[in-house]
This record gives sequence, structure tokens and C-alpha cells, in this order.
Amino acid sequence: MKLDDLRRSKNVEDRRAKSGPSVGRGKGGILTFIIVLVGAYYGVDLSGLMSGGGDSYQHNTSSLNSQEEAKLEDLSSKVLASTEDIWGAYFKQNGMSYKHPTLVLYRNITPTACGTGQSAMGPFYCPVDQKVYLDLSFYDDMRKQLKASGEFAFSYVIAHEVGHHVQNLLGITAKTQSAQMRAGTKIAANQISVNVELQADCFAGVWGHQFAKEGRLTNNDIEDAFNAAQAVGDDRLQQQSQGYVVPDSFTHGSSAERLAWFKKGLTSGNPAVCDTF
Repeated sequence: MKLDDLRRSKNVEDRRAKSGPSVGRGKGGILTFIIVLVGAYYGVDLSGLMSGGGDSYQHNTSSLNSQEEAKLEDLSSKVLASTEDIWGAYFKQNGMSYKHPTLVLYRNITPTACGTGQSAMGPFYCPVDQKVYLDLSFYDDMRKQLKASGEFAFSYVIAHEVGHHVQNLLGITAKTQSAQMRAGTKIAANQISVNVELQADCFAGVWGHQFAKEGRLTNNDIEDAFNAAQAVGDDRLQQQSQGYVVPDSFTHGSSAERLAWFKKGLTSGNPAVCDTF
């Protein structure tokens, strides 16, 4: 990736020196965190459910050295700045104003308006405070646990979370959360969640399209991102963690779906193609 000439975002909040100790994995994990997000949106404090870490993959102590972490911090800030420029231009072209999200860097555990955030959940977006939360050690998890690495792969993860912010600003988040509350079954609610996540993948691809258009990516960079999109598919994560796959429990989509929607955004560069609903 060619990043040297890119500016750094001013919307980065560094909590790494203030973050608390790590917390062991619990039973709730990613699914519990989704419940907390929905509750927080409607003003219900469900942070008590946040008693454990993620159930999608095992988070280990990071082996990043200070130089690697500094490089990832710089990468994250520049990627965030590029999303600000790209989405800011899109919103302006469509007569809207883009409010920049804040990227919060933390270690292990941190408070959020959606409850307690933990590294084991991976990167996440809280629609209540409009902040993306990221423990840089996730890069280590990508490399070791998910077998996905590379700067553009890590950037895809950040762009995906910013995609959730775009959904929030466009009113999609409110509509889908309301639909989940009305869903008659857990399976139906899960499918709504899958649609939300796949759209965020597509939005990440829209960002990537502009990056590629500017000549900032190599073919290897793009392959790294494709690998990352597949690595975080529910089917692959479930197979790795429990040895079998339960499609009705998917909340983010299969590896094939995540790759397909990311590619769709990357190829077109047009958010209009990202209607996963």
C-alpha cells in the first residue's frame, strides 16, 4: 500500500495508556455485544451482559513490539483519514453532511456508550457514541488466528467498521435495529444482522475502489483483503472454533458472501450497489 503522502486523521482518541486489564472469555461474546448495541440504541443499559469476550475466535496476548504497533497506529490514522475524504465527498455529492466518526485505540478493555468493549470482540462500532473501537493487537489475531495478514487486509477491517458508521448516518442502523426488535424468531433477527454486515463489507469495498483508483494498491494487497474477508466468514469461524457449522446462527455472513459483497463494492465504487436487503 502507498500511504506516505496521506494525511493523518485528527479524529483518533488514544486510550492505550488508560485501558484496563484483559478479561477472560465469557459465554456472550459477539452475539451478546450485538444485543448490547441494540439495547443501547433504545436507551436500555445492557452492559451487565458484557461479562466475557468473543466467542468467534480466541484472543491471545499480543506479541506486537512497539515499532510494529506504531506502524499500525499510523496506518489506522491514515486509513481513517481516507475514509473521511471518500465518504465526505459522497455525502456532499448527494446533498448531505458527513459527520466523521472517532477511532478509539485501546488495550484489552474500555468503556463505550454501548457497554464494555473488549479486545476479544475484535474491532467494533458503537452507533450511540459514533466511535470505532480498535485494539491494535487484532492485527496479531488476524495473522495468527485467522491466517490473514497485510496492511490492506487490516485496512479493510477498519473500513468495514466505518461502513457501519455510514449506515448509521443514512438511517439504515435505526431501521434494521427496529426490524430486529420486531423479528419473530432468532433466525430472522440473525438474517437481518447478516444483511447489515454484508452491506458494511460492500461499503468497505467502495472505499477500496477509490484507493485502487488512486494507484495505492498492488494485486497482492487486494488478495490479502480478499483473504481477510473470507477469514471472518461465520462458517469458517464456526468450523475453527467448534468443528461444525450452524447457518441459522450466522450473524455476519459466510466466507463466500463476505467476499462477494466486498468485491461488489470494490469493483463498482458505487454505494448504490450495496443493497443487501
